[in-house]
Amino acid sequence: MNEERVINYLYPDAGASHTHAYLWAPVTQFLAQSGEKRVFELGCGNGSFARKLSEDGFEVRGVDPSEQGIQQANSADSSIGLEVGNAYDPLVEKYGTFPSLVSLEVVEHVYYPRKYAKCVADLLCEGGVAIVSTPYHGYWKNLVLAISGKMDLHFTALWDHGHIKFWSVATLTELFAEQGLVCEKVLRVGRIPIFGKSMILMFRKA
Repeated sequence: MNEERVINYLYPDAGASHTHAYLWAPVTQFLAQSGEKRVFELGCGNGSFARKLSEDGFEVRGVDPSEQGIQQANSADSSIGLEVGNAYDPLVEKYGTFPSLVSLEVVEHVYYPRKYAKCVADLLCEGGVAIVSTPYHGYWKNLVLAISGKMDLHFTALWDHGHIKFWSVATLTELFAEQGLVCEKVLRVGRIPIFGKSMILMFRKA
């Protein structure tokens, strides 16, 4: 069985997830600062953020490997144009390039991060901006997890289609630098920065 295709992440409904409470506002602000209205969402899930962007006047396209997620997304709003697909597909051949791309809480799930990063770079216009979020990991946060006895809970291996890669600012920056994307901003969100739940990095294609 092809592991590039065996992802059907399940969603209970088309509503927002708990992560959106601390991701949506800063990501939307980053997009507003770019001044561009065309956005591609790589890993759009059940379409909840794409719908918010569309309501805010953005022109959105997006893909997700979860057939259930896309079905829920299109049941909620079929006008946006969200389809089944993933970062291992030649997406640029189908969708072209975009001035802005968002990918929220996705990179920690992918088997082939370099293929994912190349897909992000390929989908961006020259000078385009990619906004990527993933759970934050750093020395002090990991130390507190270890001392509190919550390391197994946080890094659980018992979650189907769960987190398989754990990123720091340095490793995620290096991943995208290999594809010619420069990190311009880093924001830790969800708690005080040193213990942030997630980090949001903004990359620009040179």
